[in-house]
Amino acid sequence: MRLTILLLFCFTTFSFLLQGDTKKVNVLFILADDVGYEGLTCYGGDSYPTPILDGLANTGIQAMHCYSMPVCHPTRMALLTGCYPKNIGSPRWGTFPRKLERKTIASVLKKAGYTTAVAGKWQLALLKDDPKQPFRLGFDDFCVFGWHEGPRYHDPMIYENGSVKTGTKGKFGPDLYREFLEDHMLKAQKKNQPFFSFYSMALCHDVTDDLKKPVPVSPSGKYLDYREMIVEMDRQTGLLIDFLNKNGLRENTLLVFVTDNGTPSRFIAYPDGNKLIKEPIFSNLNGQRIQGGKGKLDDTGTRVPLIINWPSIIEKGRKTDDLIDMSDFFATFIEVAGLNHNQKIDGVSFLPMMKGGKSPRSWAYSESKQKWWVRNKSYKLYNNGNFVEVSSTDPGKETSLDRPLTNLQEKAFKLLGQARPHRTNP
Repeated sequence: MRLTILLLFCFTTFSFLLQGDTKKVNVLFILADDVGYEGLTCYGGDSYPTPILDGLANTGIQAMHCYSMPVCHPTRMALLTGCYPKNIGSPRWGTFPRKLERKTIASVLKKAGYTTAVAGKWQLALLKDDPKQPFRLGFDDFCVFGWHEGPRYHDPMIYENGSVKTGTKGKFGPDLYREFLEDHMLKAQKKNQPFFSFYSMALCHDVTDDLKKPVPVSPSGKYLDYREMIVEMDRQTGLLIDFLNKNGLRENTLLVFVTDNGTPSRFIAYPDGNKLIKEPIFSNLNGQRIQGGKGKLDDTGTRVPLIINWPSIIEKGRKTDDLIDMSDFFATFIEVAGLNHNQKIDGVSFLPMMKGGKSPRSWAYSESKQKWWVRNKSYKLYNNGNFVEVSSTDPGKETSLDRPLTNLQEKAFKLLGQARPHRTNP
């Protein structure tokens, strides 16, 4: 009897350890809206306090050369599909290709046993016309504001799992989005199921500007200004970290913070009757005053902060100069989850960098309408053949290299790998 009990105990212990070894990693993906790298103190900005994000960088990896698309929709296309928009038909604003709905990062992770959720900004359809689209893209649960339909901050108009959410009067949208994700993560924990939680922040985009009447102001009688939104973005991140710690989820959760494009040049400050008043945004970066460059293909529009934190894996306090662009997150999350897939994508996984090695990417890519570039840290080659040197101190400055074009092209191909984006496996 004693021998039987001992053997049963050993078998149970071994099974528990084996399960622990094979437990899939949770992913909490935070995508802030309209924040260039000058928005964070840890990147040299000194206009806005970001103590939570600075601390997250100090205990994880701070990527110094992450590049987005200049505006939000193409960035989200690349994040969800792992493909550059140019290579999937350049989907028009506010749409998503039907043929790719079952091939998103959420769809792939869901098939592998992950529970998936998105909260905050969606912008891939008018949900009043297609209220269940996020389900088709692989999300089990969603809580997103009604793009072009209502406010996103105070008294928000929200679609939750296909229906308009009630009881939002007097509530603050970013809190509701975060709390929805927290509930989803708790449910996953109770089911012993890994989660992919996508906090697609409304912050720090200014308020909705295309309704008949201005959206509600904050309790202060005005809209949050850009500085207040940065502070709130930092606070929301801190609350999520506290949630993970409180519920014992921190060690086995990969937390990624990145933004979708650069800081805007102007920002809706307050309503004047039915008119919305905009004011310019200037920020200090390493002692230099710069204006936001959202929409531009230079560094003010496309160079963004990326912080990666994973306590059980990542060495603390590292900075990396590895090149990363928006197509790489798909490939990385797939590899983190231990999955294989046969989809043709443009991204490459930066998991090797996270584990102390190097990302295999030799060039980054961004596009805007009919223009695009490939680049390394110092040089960029545009699709019109313009080869430029990028300033390391002035984020809006690019110097054309006016020398024999054939030699420059040859140099560019060597520096950047190749000029035209290509399809690869991660």
